Amino acid sequence: MYPDSALRKLLESFDGEVILPEDAAYESARRVWNRRVDRKPAAIARCHTRADAVAALAVARDAGLEVAVRGGGHSFPGFSTTDGGLVLDLGPMKRIVIDLLERTAKVGPGVRWGELTAAAAGYGLAPVGGHVADVGVAGLTLGGGNGWLARMYGLACDNLVAADVLTASGEIVRASAAENPDLYWGLRGGGGNLGIVLEFTLRLHPVADLLGGMLMYRLEDARDVLRHVADYGQKAPDEVNVAPAILAAPPAPFVPEELHGKPVLALAVCYVGAGGVPELAPLREFRKPLADLVGPTTFEVLQHFFDAQAAPTPYRMRAHLGGPITDELIDTILDHGARPSSPGNLILLLPMGGATAAVAPDATAFHHRDAAYCLEIAASWPETDEDPRRHIDWADTLWSATLPWSTGAEINHLADEGRDGIRRAYGGNYARLAELKRKWDPANLFHLNQNVPPAG
Repeated sequence: MYPDSALRKLLESFDGEVILPEDAAYESARRVWNRRVDRKPAAIARCHTRADAVAALAVARDAGLEVAVRGGGHSFPGFSTTDGGLVLDLGPMKRIVIDLLERTAKVGPGVRWGELTAAAAGYGLAPVGGHVADVGVAGLTLGGGNGWLARMYGLACDNLVAADVLTASGEIVRASAAENPDLYWGLRGGGGNLGIVLEFTLRLHPVADLLGGMLMYRLEDARDVLRHVADYGQKAPDEVNVAPAILAAPPAPFVPEELHGKPVLALAVCYVGAGGVPELAPLREFRKPLADLVGPTTFEVLQHFFDAQAAPTPYRMRAHLGGPITDELIDTILDHGARPSSPGNLILLLPMGGATAAVAPDATAFHHRDAAYCLEIAASWPETDEDPRRHIDWADTLWSATLPWSTGAEINHLADEGRDGIRRAYGGNYARLAELKRKWDPANLFHLNQNVPPAG
């Protein structure tokens, strides 16, 4: 079947929406979060039901069309779209069902963390998601998923109870500890390699009391503050999550006007549970900040903390997993952070440890359980910028300079680093994933991801 006849077949049999290049909605529908990615699929199949996803996948498979699976569309390298292939856009599949007795949520693949957080908050519960509300549940969970609650409750993938998966053969199967446990193992960190998850069953947790917000410091104080954070983080209880960031100061009333748009150090702070003031006192009292915006809040509000830094725009994202914060790391990130290529640049250290480290490296596909931090390096710039190369070079240079600190990588933050990067991310779990790929997707139909080819 040729692509044009395949698309006609899809139009005839599909209950969802098929968007073609000649349609008025095509230009907006083909765009993804990272505006640096500019690809033109042959069609976008917006799926509303499981039957839609099954039908679209069958047409793509039979016609030999490349398949891109889109949930939230936040893939840094742009795996959510394709040139000349078919995009299975699962964005409309937003069903959320909360089970109070089991403290779980059944979640469609188009749901974003802010939507799930809002739904669970009405019951005094919270999902273990990421740090950004607009990111899709699907991609983050399948790749690992470090978030505000990770030190207490593990990664998002550690809270995956079960999944309904559309396989490369077109069959829908259940994956859990009791059913297809090999697939269940691979879904928890293996990305989109093994199939399309049409429903996630995720564990929820009671989160009633929470302290959260931001401490902001002048950049000249950042070295001492970061050294203190490094020491404090080694001793802090798992209820504490402190993420240092170097970013441009906002034009806000609490920021002196001369610092608007200039690099500053911000500490994003979260304490889960009643009290928390004594536990955070060593952090808040070490050095007088420009602003102390930490106070009682809700997890729903905290989930939107990084919204301003996550708007759709061109990005170059690089990242490492690494150990404790060292003086060498501090010197390197401050040197680069003081001279960003754009006000939209961000250097972020996301803490791990706690419950994430309590899981054995081979218990799930997510391998690097000994990491203390994830270092995110984000260069962003306006779409009208005529010299994107300088922003890309800024991110790549900092990534290279911090490589000696790195102990690995995670696929959710991996750039287009090829086979070596993917092997670095999966470590000792790579061979097992390749065997699973041979079983569940022997033709590598699902290759638009941080791809692990089938073994053999």
